[in-house]
Amino acid sequence: MMESIIKVEGMTCGHCKQAVETALNNLDGVQSATVDLENGDVTVKHEDSVTKEAMSEAIEDQGYDVV
Repeated sequence: MMESIIKVEGMTCGHCKQAVETALNNLDGVQSATVDLENGDVTVKHEDSVTKEAMSEAIEDQGYDVV
């Protein structure tokens, strides 16, 4: 199991938090995704098979920018 921290711009509220967490949790191999609105990042616990590109795409599909 790996842990990645992804910087995300544009998340400002509970709806943002839920949208990003849900998108990431729906990816095969993601165990958990936790958004920290204050720091503007997401901590993702996932299998080695989950790529940063796949996680970034899931976040960007929700309308947020991965930095």
